[in-house]
Amino acid sequence: MKQYSDTTGGNSRGAVIKLFGVILIILGTLDTMLSWRGGLDLAPFHGALIATGLLLCLIGTIRHQGSGVDSNQGAGAASKRR
Repeated sequence: MKQYSDTTGGNSRGAVIKLFGVILIILGTLDTMLSWRGGLDLAPFHGALIATGLLLCLIGTIRHQGSGVDSNQGAGAASKRR
């Protein structure tokens, strides 16, 4: 008897975009701190990295919420099959 997993692609929708946004936020923050510590001028590029990362996190969150898949929906479907 085969058992099928309840994990569908709908639950992780937007996760890659959000992860990429977090990576950009971390890189922008590290660049800003290193420039500040080194006594260099803060470049607008570092602020743009952080702003782009925040934008991508926001888009990923909206896509995840807009996927229409509730986390409790999968658990209810699994309990109905048993």
